Amino acid sequence: MHSYQNDGVDSIINNPKSALFWQMGQGKTLTTLTAIKDLLDCLEVRKVLIVSTVRVINSAWPDEIKKWELPLTYTIIQGTPGKRCELLEEKTDIHLINYENLVWLQATLAKKWPYDMVVLDESSRIKNPSAQRTRAIRKSLPHINRLVLLSGTPAPNGLLDLWSQVYLMDRGLRLGTTYTGYKGKYFDKTGYMGYGLKPKASAQTEIEKKIGDICSSLKAVNLPDIIHSDIKIKMPDIFRHQYDKLEKEMIIFLGGLGVEAFNAAAVTNKCLQFCNGAVYTEDGEYAEIHKLKLEALESVIEEASGAPVLVAYNFKSDLERLQKHFKQGEVLDKKGEIIKKWNAGEVPLLFIHPASAGHGLNLQFGGNIIAWFGLTWNLENYEQAIARLHRQGQKQ
Repeated sequence: MHSYQNDGVDSIINNPKSALFWQMGQGKTLTTLTAIKDLLDCLEVRKVLIVSTVRVINSAWPDEIKKWELPLTYTIIQGTPGKRCELLEEKTDIHLINYENLVWLQATLAKKWPYDMVVLDESSRIKNPSAQRTRAIRKSLPHINRLVLLSGTPAPNGLLDLWSQVYLMDRGLRLGTTYTGYKGKYFDKTGYMGYGLKPKASAQTEIEKKIGDICSSLKAVNLPDIIHSDIKIKMPDIFRHQYDKLEKEMIIFLGGLGVEAFNAAAVTNKCLQFCNGAVYTEDGEYAEIHKLKLEALESVIEEASGAPVLVAYNFKSDLERLQKHFKQGEVLDKKGEIIKKWNAGEVPLLFIHPASAGHGLNLQFGGNIIAWFGLTWNLENYEQAIARLHRQGQKQ
C-alpha cells in the first residue's frame, strides 16, 4: 500500500468515528479493509457492517478482498426479506448491504443490533438528515462503537451536505446539534424572500478546521492526466429550428404528436433529449429525430482502434437506441458479472448510467476511454463516473 493508505489505516484505528474523504480512485476500499482486519485481529471489533450501493457490494468490496487475498469472510445481504433474514444468521466477519435495505435492517435488528463497526461507503447518500436511511443509522448509533464514512464527493452540492455526515460521527460536537443551527451559523440567506443559502466567506475554512481531526481529505496522486476532448456536432437548420421552437415556446409537434414542457426543468430535459436524437412525446413513447450523436459515437469507437469504450447515457431512450445501433454493446448488470468481463478486456463497448454506476466501481483495468452520449446536470455523478476509469491501477 501507499504511505498515505497506511496513514488512513492508522486514522481509522485511532479514531472510533472517522471519515476518509479521499478523491475517487485513491484506495479507500483497501485501506478500510486493512483497518477492519487489524481491528478484528486484536478483538477491537466483533462484527462489521458495510453499507453501499447494490453494484458496489456485489463487486468492488468482494473483489478487493479476493484481489489482495485478505483473510476476511463476508456475506452479501440481499434477496427477499425471508432470504435476507437467513443471511443475517451467517457468522462471517463482514455483512454487506445496500442503502435501500438499510431501513429494513434497522427495523429487523432494532433490539439485537450485532454490528459494533459500521462503514458507510459513498456517505454522501446520507447527506439528507431527514432521509429514512439517515434516521435508521441514527437510531443504531448507541450500539455502534466504530463508524467509518467513505466518500470521494462528501459535499457534491456544497457545504450544506456535510452536516448530517459529521453529526453521525460526533453527535453535533463540531458543527452543532441541529441542521437549522448549522445553517444559521455558516450560511447567509439569499434570493427571493431569503429562501436561498450562501456560505459565509469564512465558512469553508472554519468547517474544515473543526472537522479536520476526524476527516481525512486527499486529492488524486500518481494518476495519468485526464484528456478531455469536446466533439462538436453541427445541427442541420431543419432540426435547429425545431430545437429553438421547443426551447422558446416549450412545445413542438413530431409526427402529429405533441412534445410539451410545463416548466423550465422539463424543457431543459426535453432539449437534452432533442440533442441526443429522440424526444419523449405526450403518449409516453419517444420519437427519433436524428442520428447525429450515434454517428459521432461511431467515429469515437473507430478511432479507439479496438480499445474498449465506456459510454455514459442519460435517458432510457438513449440506451435503447444505443443497443439497437451498436449490437456489440453490453449493459452494466446489478451483480457485476459484466464488470469482471470488462476488466478482463472481454467487453469492447459498455453502456452505463452515471447515477447507478457512478460510485465505487473499479473499471480502470478494462479501458481508459469514456464517451458521454448524453451529459448530466449532476456534477457528482459526472465526476464519479469519470473516476471509474481515472483511479489507482489505471496505467493507460
